Amino acid sequence: MLKISALKSLFSHKTPLAWSQLSHQKIRLLIAITGVAFSNILIFSQLGLRALLFDGITLVPENLNGDLFLLAKYARNIRRSSFPSIYLYQADAIAGVASASPLYTSEGGWVNPQALESSETNSQDTNSYASYVKILVFNTAQPIFTSPEINQQLEKLNAPNSILFDRLGQDQLGEVPQLFSQQGTVTSLMDNQRMQVVGLFSIGSTFWDRGHIIMSDWNYGRWRGQDKLDKASLGILTLEAGVDPQQVIEIIQNNLGSEVKVLTKEELIQGEKDYIAEFPEGKILNFGAAIGFIVGIVIVYQVLYTDVSEHLPEYATLKAMGYSDRALLEVVLQEALILAILGFIPGFFASYGVYQLLEAATKIPLVMRTDVVIQVFILTIVMCVLSGAITVNKLRAADPADIFR
Repeated sequence: MLKISALKSLFSHKTPLAWSQLSHQKIRLLIAITGVAFSNILIFSQLGLRALLFDGITLVPENLNGDLFLLAKYARNIRRSSFPSIYLYQADAIAGVASASPLYTSEGGWVNPQALESSETNSQDTNSYASYVKILVFNTAQPIFTSPEINQQLEKLNAPNSILFDRLGQDQLGEVPQLFSQQGTVTSLMDNQRMQVVGLFSIGSTFWDRGHIIMSDWNYGRWRGQDKLDKASLGILTLEAGVDPQQVIEIIQNNLGSEVKVLTKEELIQGEKDYIAEFPEGKILNFGAAIGFIVGIVIVYQVLYTDVSEHLPEYATLKAMGYSDRALLEVVLQEALILAILGFIPGFFASYGVYQLLEAATKIPLVMRTDVVIQVFILTIVMCVLSGAITVNKLRAADPADIFR
């Protein structure tokens, strides 16, 4: 039976009836909170894995220093873009454009330098130990990155076969940052060509790229052939002060024809996200988050349904005393909201720990973003309210006549 203190609380308003109902059974309350927290962890984990797979793709464009960007007309992202470099000379001649610089992207098989030192095989055999890295190539006389750390080391890239290595690369690439701090330089193979690490920088790895390498266009041309510089992956344009970007975009688009398109930085970043969002991996993880949402609904519904069923005669009594269905339905919805808040708190902190473990294991940047936290909190509220809304059907069955039978 519902305790007298719980009934009194309905009239005194000192303790909400919803809380009295939930806290009356401590074990059940703990199970309910654990269930909501588990649902939160599942949703956070799925969204975190999705971020792990896809969010890192914007690392490069986010670090570029430019106002406008040229991309191949039919390319969805930088990786798939390729257009004649001559378009950059034409763009540079347009009024309002201060500079136009090309970025070339490629991939190379990087050999762990420790594996190279211990191996007694020839360079052809060592290539089987390679892990692919993303290569970023540009003219060092035209800095294109916002990072002062990169820009301060550009002169080092003028030496033959010299590169900068991303210290946030994944473990498969070797302990290059540690070796560099000890030796001052590191030598390894990239596509069977000896390369010398002359400096470090920080961008980060992704699910698709285990790390990044920066080299000069001069070295890249010597290595892969000068013809590889005939087509750029991206054009980085800086504008003169006070120039209207939209006017420049229209002029460039009218003068350069249909082979390239002009994007702002925000559009470039969004294009990268839109392209990767179509991959099936993202849809699978979204489905996993939906499963977590459904699991939470079922758990909260079971708790609320059991609570209402056990105290149905007491609810009938309150109805006989003159309380409306709406007033009693509000009690159930309040219970749902209390469970949502109490379950979200431990779910959030546990999920934060999961994020830290994933980042440490993969070396891929993974942060607990504010928008994701708000999204999951809203989903938790909706999840619990839906459970309460389903449960109230049982409450409507509370007939005051039952107490006289």
